Amino acid sequence: MMLSDIEIAQNAETWPIEKIAEKIGLSKAEWQPYGWDKAKVVLDDRHENDELGKLILVTSINPTPAGEGKSTVTVGLADALAQIDPKTMIALREPSLGPVMGLKGGATGGGYSQVIPMADINLHFTGDFHALTSAHNTLAALIDNSIYQGNPLNLDPRRILWKRALDVNDRALRHTTIGLGGATSGVPREDGFDITVASELMAILTLSSDLMDMKQRIEKIVIGYTYDREPVTVKDLGVAGALTTLLKDAIHPNLVQTLAHTPTLIHGGPFANIAQGTNSVQATKTALRLANYTVTEAGFGADLGGEKFLDFKVPLLGKTPDTIVIVATVRALKMHGGVAKDALKQPDVDALEQGLSNLGQHLTSMKRYGVPVVVAINQFVTDTEAELEAIERYAAKFDVPAYVADVWGQGGAGATELAQGVVRATEEPANFTALYAPLDDPKTKLNKIAQTIYGADGVELSDKAEKQLKRFAKYGWDKLPIIMAKTQYSLSDDPKKLGAPKGFTIHVREFVPKLGAGFLVALTGSILTMPGLPKHPAANDIDIDETGKITGLF
Repeated sequence: MMLSDIEIAQNAETWPIEKIAEKIGLSKAEWQPYGWDKAKVVLDDRHENDELGKLILVTSINPTPAGEGKSTVTVGLADALAQIDPKTMIALREPSLGPVMGLKGGATGGGYSQVIPMADINLHFTGDFHALTSAHNTLAALIDNSIYQGNPLNLDPRRILWKRALDVNDRALRHTTIGLGGATSGVPREDGFDITVASELMAILTLSSDLMDMKQRIEKIVIGYTYDREPVTVKDLGVAGALTTLLKDAIHPNLVQTLAHTPTLIHGGPFANIAQGTNSVQATKTALRLANYTVTEAGFGADLGGEKFLDFKVPLLGKTPDTIVIVATVRALKMHGGVAKDALKQPDVDALEQGLSNLGQHLTSMKRYGVPVVVAINQFVTDTEAELEAIERYAAKFDVPAYVADVWGQGGAGATELAQGVVRATEEPANFTALYAPLDDPKTKLNKIAQTIYGADGVELSDKAEKQLKRFAKYGWDKLPIIMAKTQYSLSDDPKKLGAPKGFTIHVREFVPKLGAGFLVALTGSILTMPGLPKHPAANDIDIDETGKITGLF
């Protein structure tokens, strides 16, 4: 009988976290235990000038309900690399309870390529998300209190940007009215909730270099506008110190391990469809200082997390990837070729070849950055040799090697050839070239992303978005990087357009300034910052018995 992911994780041999810390050379002063299998990492100054190791970025084609297994490949690849060089580490994002209880289930890899303790990581872990949610809602309460207590900042209640947050998918909270109940219950106004991973504080956590950098970034958060349309910041409110205090522990990366005991840092969890979709700069840089090979991932497909990693995180990290790995599956490519989910187990090379155009667009867009690219074919038991060979032949047309990996069933042993290919790729010359220049205007940046990464004809801005850009220029915000908020399922802003659509335009309906994080979010199509639950939530399948044993967690 085939074991489930959680059963495999529960049967695993887990090393004490002290042994993992020793494996990567941490002194006892550089890690703080959270139980016996988790720890917070706080590097001291002795690592400041350490040479950075090789960086491998794992991304993918556009995801489908068939699944691509990007996290699973990331873990399996790292476990295989650890057989070549024991000084290998992983840097991942932390799962959000929204998908865990919603559609996707857990997010720590799968099969024999998992990060453990799987249940803890998928649930409360070390409390970072709770700290972020508390800090976010503390700021919301302080804003409304300021308005109630005479409104000394002259905030216009109709133009408050800062919503409340919750790390749960809850469509009923997208639009709310607060302050009801009489004069002592606050000033009535429209409000709403974002999911915690969309909070600007989440972005700031993942981008801050240290505690004081975090505090300075929090001060820059724009919470709303005055009646005269002037921006009001957290610094004006005078509460940056309190908010930073709530995040003093959350700022440190979390250390865990894979089933094969490869050291793994998990920190931060912004979604790539509504935020920047990368783990923290601190976690990635820590791994780069401690390891010869660091394997990291960026959320959803290369059009979202991949582009944001390369154009936004790389300048902050001070290190470009040595190799980009694009994950693809036969199943997902057949869906991009028009096959229904319930028919994916049937061999269909013709449909696969129709869907390969999606992989082709991502190969083209990633290769333009000047970094060697590799395709990882995440193998399923229903894949045929003819289908696998079709992907390999297609990738070869782009001068990109493709390797089949059975990481779910075999762990690192199923990714030996992939790991060897990745090592060879990291030794090839690279000439990293960013997509746009920092001083490009917003429309130029938008068009370069849409045309080069998505294959679109261009972008179209709503009247509201056009007016916002004029105001942003007045405030001096018009040179900030652009973070696209777009559906993950399509290269376009229409989730139903699979494959590699042509002749489409990206529609930007509005912008959200996030000065603390240091970017402008462009909301496209009908993208939402508070998801809803599906008809059958994953929560319906999760249970626990009298011994505390959890079942159904993917």
